[in-house]
Amino acid sequence: QVQLVESGGGLVQAGGSLRLSCAASGRTSSSYVMGWFRQAPGKEREFVSAISWSGGTTYYADSVKDRFTISRNNAKNTVALQMNSLKPGDTAVYYCAAGLKGSTRRDSYDYWGQGTQVTVSS
Repeated sequence: QVQLVESGGGLVQAGGSLRLSCAASGRTSSSYVMGWFRQAPGKEREFVSAISWSGGTTYYADSVKDRFTISRNNAKNTVALQMNSLKPGDTAVYYCAAGLKGSTRRDSYDYWGQGTQVTVSS
């Protein structure tokens, strides 16, 4: 089992920045693909970003490309999501996920955190 705990959410004005962190514990493995998803009220959970086990390959949803940056530190079992130029449309609960076959699909991830709220005011 892998436990994931997100932190760093909060309230920010449009144009501002936030940095989300996800700490993994338990049977952690640097072989996991780590991903971030988000879910806004009344909407389905959607892919935001993912990073390969080596950190050498990253993926982004078109809606966040050039604004968000994902990174990982395998020595510390952490993954971060730096979010810049935030928009009200980025308001959602953000979830960290881990999976051996992680991709942009939710069902490719085996473990999920409890989520952290990000609210962007206009």
